[in-house]
Amino acid sequence: MTEPPHAVSASDLLRWAETLSGVARTGLGFTQSLYEKERFEEVLKVAADIRAAALEEAEADVLIEEWLSTVGEGVAGYVTPKVAVAGIVGNEAGEILLTQRADSGVWLYPVGWADVGYSPSEIAVKEVYEETGIEVEVQSLIAVFDGLRLGFARLGMYSLLFHCRVIGGELQGHPLETRAVGFFARDALPWPLAGGARWLDTAFAAIDGEARPVDFDLPRTPPWRGD
Repeated sequence: MTEPPHAVSASDLLRWAETLSGVARTGLGFTQSLYEKERFEEVLKVAADIRAAALEEAEADVLIEEWLSTVGEGVAGYVTPKVAVAGIVGNEAGEILLTQRADSGVWLYPVGWADVGYSPSEIAVKEVYEETGIEVEVQSLIAVFDGLRLGFARLGMYSLLFHCRVIGGELQGHPLETRAVGFFARDALPWPLAGGARWLDTAFAAIDGEARPVDFDLPRTPPWRGD
């Protein structure tokens, strides 16, 4: 019996567009052939059209210029996902530390882009303190997630989640990055909560002291098409 065709969603289109864009920009960064550069630029145009369709935007030309402006040479031109680092923090009551993002209003664990010059665990400590005023020490790496796959981002992004223990500080949200911060029990979580179905079990398992392997997104079959 023939299986039904794979349903193409907006998230599929966005992922394919970002993948094509990465391939094209990396190719532009490495090739010296004018012929190949023209072909990669054509691929970039197709990627921009796909992304514009996925997000119902009409700024494909602007996006192409933005992508082209990021093209480097050699290794500097190799396009890779951005990296975000998060802290999963619990208190003595078994509650989880969450922040309400100033830009979107959604709730999520403290998280930020990785800065050059810091190790991932140092970023986790820094982000938790900057966004919530809570001082922590890192206990373990508990998850590595694909943010684009989860719908957390509109560009390639990997999130590293570290379980952290409170060692001091007082709750105080960042005036520019957060609307509110607080500790919440699992049966009293704020809304809207970003992607909770994917990471809540892993987060509360760590807070409850349960030892688990590092969580990660399993490969799809085939990887470029999705499940």
